[in-house]
Parts: sequence; structure tokens; C-alpha cells
Amino acid sequence: MKKIKFNVLALVTLSAIILSSCGGVNKMKEFAEGTDFKVTPNPLEVHGDIVKGEISGTFPAKYFNKKASLEITPVVVYEGGELPLPVKVLQGESVEDNNQAISYDAGGSFKHEVEFDYIDAMMKSDLELRFVIIYKNERIPFDVPYKAGVGVIATSKLVDLTPKPIMLKDNFQRVVSENEEAQINFVIQRSDVRRAELTKEEVKSLEDFIANAAAEEKVELKGVNVSAYASPDGPESLNEKLSKDRGTNTEKWLGGVFKKAKVEGKPADYVNVQTIGEDWDGFQKLVQASDIQDKELILRVLSMTSDPQVREKEIKNLSKVYMVLAEKILPELRRSKMTVNVEKIGYSDEELMEMIESKNIDGLNVEEMLYAASICQDIDTKLSVYKKAAEVHNDFRAHNNIAFINLKNGKVAEAKTALEAASALDANNPVVKNNLGCVAMHEGNIEEAQNLFLGATNAGPDVKYNLGIVAIINNKYPAAVEYLAGTDSFNQGLAMLLTNKNDAAKNTFAKVDEAKAYYGIAIVGARIGDEAMILDNLRTAVAKDASLKKHAMKDLEFRNYLQNEAFTAILQ
Repeated sequence: MKKIKFNVLALVTLSAIILSSCGGVNKMKEFAEGTDFKVTPNPLEVHGDIVKGEISGTFPAKYFNKKASLEITPVVVYEGGELPLPVKVLQGESVEDNNQAISYDAGGSFKHEVEFDYIDAMMKSDLELRFVIIYKNERIPFDVPYKAGVGVIATSKLVDLTPKPIMLKDNFQRVVSENEEAQINFVIQRSDVRRAELTKEEVKSLEDFIANAAAEEKVELKGVNVSAYASPDGPESLNEKLSKDRGTNTEKWLGGVFKKAKVEGKPADYVNVQTIGEDWDGFQKLVQASDIQDKELILRVLSMTSDPQVREKEIKNLSKVYMVLAEKILPELRRSKMTVNVEKIGYSDEELMEMIESKNIDGLNVEEMLYAASICQDIDTKLSVYKKAAEVHNDFRAHNNIAFINLKNGKVAEAKTALEAASALDANNPVVKNNLGCVAMHEGNIEEAQNLFLGATNAGPDVKYNLGIVAIINNKYPAAVEYLAGTDSFNQGLAMLLTNKNDAAKNTFAKVDEAKAYYGIAIVGARIGDEAMILDNLRTAVAKDASLKKHAMKDLEFRNYLQNEAFTAILQ
């Protein structure tokens, strides 16, 4: 019986010790004066898709039980869910583990960095700290969590994710200049036009060119330039006369060609004869291009003097050389060179639109078809003409411009198909690369979009704008400011706002008549404490886009005004 009493007494004593011990640990559930926890920044901020912050805490002396550990779990609590973050474990001085120790006698502090992926529901959220004491294998949770932070500022998420595609231009010219050349050669010291010369292929082609120009309604004969020459041998005065007579006789022959082709007007209205005389320039070029054995010697003579008589004398002194020149070079210099100039008049805008309306554009060349598409005001008609250009001519510009229109209409899949066809034809075209980058961005492939934009910088300023969007997404705000400079866009203002350039942001937003731009000015007003700026611009913003009301109610940029009656009245 005594033995039983002894056991009961021992049990009672042991229970008292345990209860006394746990009671000491339970005191940790009540934070003593001097205990402090905070989150930096508070509210937290999202940059890119990541939220980063630092939790810090301080414990006073005589708080932390030497034999206990404290498990701190940060939890993001938002409507529809919660996200536990990595745990921070602290321990008393007597605990044998590898966690940070907090002194019982002196107290202590800790820091704990957190990082998590953002979702929109987290704009309105709480960052709770949930505590559990671990003592002798027992877990003792705190009754209530500690609210350390409130919400996430998501201003960077206002970025306009609509990149700029680029259209490729046509090379259509309504007036196209063309010319045809031919040459009539003459016998030494003669100026008559020989029949043999008129049977040459180039001369026949020139006649046909004039005849076609006269017959075609949309071809206008602009004139014929005749340059008449003499070879640099013989008396200079004789050569001047020969050159003049050759020009005159060439003009007479052209008169007959005009008459046969039924060209309206007199030959003198079209023909411009220029008498050159001795053709030393032509002589030098022919010698330079020849394989004459002593051509360097001849060229040296020409370089020593510009006097034609001295030149001729010195060259004739080279008797063997001169014989070769007389045979191979000089006959080519006794000539009249003719150049016929015409202008081809292309279709007018009215004619092209009539052809489009009558669905009769298959016969247009690619430049005409691309231009015809460009002047269409109706988007569906424009798209149909580009599709016809792609079908008939398989031109990469047509495929690209089909993609441009589809991107503007939000049809990303159709745009991607068209751009793949364009890239197959010209894989290195910077405009095509930019537009593929636009597709990648719409699909959420930001890294791919960035690489494509970087390979498209020669395509123009719109590529820099697109890189500015990527920079905002990637939390590279100073780079975004540089990329977006001069665009006078909402995104430019946003980049300035995200780099805390409030005045510059306000001035940029003021140039943009869009709902989000007015919203941006309201944010500037909240940051500088200008209530009138907030209310005036927020009122305009929600009038233009009512969906911003819901955003503003959660936006902690306005956290100091959420109880302001005038502010809340705008959001009703």
C-alpha cells in the first residue's frame, strides 16, 4: 500500500514539474513590451512577376525560453487562398540545433527574406506571421497570427502589353522613268548614216522602243539625247565639223523613225543634239579597257598634256601602236550615241480602287498590288488584297502585312501563320522579326520576344518601344525609360513613375488621352499628397474605363485615401 502511495506522489510531483515547465514556455505566446515585427517594404511591391520583401523582428530580454524553439511561418492570405512562405526557425540558447539563437538575458533580432510569385488577387492581402513554439517534442501554436504586412502594390502591372507591329512598304512608283540606248558608227571623215548601221540589233530595238512609247497610252516620250563625236585623229576643225554633221544626220534619221511611229509633234520638240568633237575621254577609256601591248605608254602620253594636237602628234610617233589604235580604238569613237527617255504612267488610285471593287487585280504586279492594298480604307478589303498578293506573288511583304492586320485585330494565331510564311521567304528581315516578337509577347513568351526584338533593331523606333515593354516586365525600369524616350506613351510615363520620376511621369501622362494615363496622374497625386490631382484624374480615368474602379479600390497606391468619402464616391 505504501508503494502505491509513493508512486502516486511521484506522479503528482512529475506532473507539477511538467506543468510548471510548459507554463514558462506558454508565456512566450504573449509578446512582452519591446517585441516588434515588421515587413519591408510595407505594402510589398511586385516587380516583374516576383514579390520580394524582408521580415524583421526584435525580442526583448527575458522573453525567449532557453530550451524552446520558435517556428515563424509567413503566410500571404488573399481572397480565395493563401500562400505559406519558407519558415524561419529561431532557438533558445540551450537548444542543440543549427538555427539562429536568441539570448534569454539580452534578447535579440532576426531578419528573414521572402520571395514569391505574384497573382492579381494578392493586391488585397495580408502577410501574417504564424508562430509555433517547439518544446520537448511538443508543438504549441499561438492562438492568433500576427498581421505584419498589408497588400501588394502592383503599379508595374499596369504596363500596356500591346507591342507595336510594323507594316512593310511597297515600292510602287506611279511614274517610272525608262530609257533605251543605241549607237550609230560612222566611217572616217564621213557623216552619212549608213544602211548597215541601221540593221544592227540595238538600233532596231531603239526604233521599237519609240514605236511602243508612241502607241502606249500610259507611256510618255520625254525626249532623245544625241551625243555626236569624232575620233581624235586629223585636224581639230575637221573633227568639229564632222561631229556636228553626224549629229544633224542622226537627228534627221530619228525624224523618219518618229514619223513612222506616228509620234505627235516635230522631231525638234524631242531631240536634243550635243556636239562633243574629238572624244579624248572615250579614247582614254577604250585604251584603258583594251589589251593593247603599249597601253601604259599611251596613257602616259595622255596624262602629260591636254593639248589635242600635241597628244595626236606624240601618239602618231608611236607608229606600231598607232596602227593598232587606228584599227581597234578610233573607229569606235566616230559615232552618235542616242538615248531615248520615256515615262511610264502607272494606275491612279481611282483606277486601282475600281479594279479592287470589280475583283480584277490578278494582273497587277506585286508593287501595284501592295500599293493598292495600302490605299484601302476598309480593313477587311485591305486584308483581302494582301492575301491576293501573297497568293499570286508569294511576296514576304504581303505575308507580313497580313500578320500586321491580324495582330491589330487580336488574331494572334493567324498572324503567327502569316509570319512563318514571311520568315520562310526572308528569315533575316528585321520587320518580320519584330512582328514575330509581338506574337511571342502575346503568347507570354517574354524571353523569346526580347531576343526577336533585339534582332530587329534596324526595323525602326517601334522596336525600341517593344523593348521598353520587355524592360518593364523584367524589372529593368531605367532601361525602360531609355527605350521609351520620346514615345509620349502611357508606358513611357509608367517607366518614369516606376523610377520615382513623378514630375516627368505626370508630364508624359498628360500627353496621352487614355484612361490609364489619367489613372497614372492620380497615382502621382497620391504619392505627392495632392488630393485634388487624385480626385480629378481618377474621375476622368474611370469615366473612360469603368474597370479601373475595381482596380483602384484595391490599389494601395491610394491607401491613405481609401476612407476618403470623395475618393470612395468616385468608385461607387
